[in-house]
Amino acid sequence: MINKTILISGCCGFIGSHLCDHYLKKKFDVIGIDNLLTGSLSNIIHLEGNKNFSFFELDVCNEIKINSKIDYILHFASTASPTDYLKFPIKTLQIGSVGTENILKLAIKNDASVLLASTSEVYGDPLQHPQKESYFGNVNPIGPRGVYDEAKRYLEAMTMAYHNKWKLNTKIVRIFNTYGPRMRADDGRAIPTFINQALNNKDLTVFGDGNQTRSFCYIDDTIEGISKLLDCKYSYPVNIGNPDEYTILELTEKIKKLTDSESKIIYKKLPENDPKVRRPNIELAKKILKWIPKVKLNDGLLKTINHYQNLHKFN
Repeated sequence: MINKTILISGCCGFIGSHLCDHYLKKKFDVIGIDNLLTGSLSNIIHLEGNKNFSFFELDVCNEIKINSKIDYILHFASTASPTDYLKFPIKTLQIGSVGTENILKLAIKNDASVLLASTSEVYGDPLQHPQKESYFGNVNPIGPRGVYDEAKRYLEAMTMAYHNKWKLNTKIVRIFNTYGPRMRADDGRAIPTFINQALNNKDLTVFGDGNQTRSFCYIDDTIEGISKLLDCKYSYPVNIGNPDEYTILELTEKIKKLTDSESKIIYKKLPENDPKVRRPNIELAKKILKWIPKVKLNDGLLKTINHYQNLHKFN
């Protein structure tokens, strides 16, 4: 029996590398592409020598030339963290626009099913809580976060245009805050930042008063949701995230306790347009995917802390 082939863009990133592992375990041939702007080869080093995995250093903003027949495409190339999209604002917009269209063209060429990664950021600083897929969002297109928010909103619009005009088999996943091993310690997101500050007994930097809320989904649950979405027939956006909601201060206290850290909490100015609340409505995912997240925050944090502790040992 010939293996199905799946192409994963952004394969050296946090979620992309875990997707490579998932589909290799499912006996797919996996083609990974990444331009290494924010991804790291260390995230796929364990796949070196795997005969079912091949890596190409490619930029999705250029024409993608792959000779193999491709059955599925997962488009996860993105500057997903605030640190990255504020550093590379124009590239962020290009990945969402030019890069997305190049991926969709490749899907048409191969008659492949394609799943594109969107984000809860399309809801902006939401006026609806929790956020469900029918909510159009509250986004400032010219604010500092606009380059990422609008890149993903454009990605969704382009995807649906290709779906409607060319009958392309498309899926869109709106990913809420996901965490776990392989997140860059310096990527600016809450959990890796707090864990590494705590492990080094440095001050925990909380923006605003810390009462803003977030919902955190462990990587294994996110990957399962994405996999189920790729296999279903639904073409419109689906939220994947954990509806358990915590304030940032609650998160810092959990991490301090789990790391036995003596770090103090210091407060900094809240960034412009930073969402006050963020929690997914996952009723659609429950209904059509039969998916719910299983990993509790404490358990996921312990696994993530263990990952960074091991990194510290070898550095």
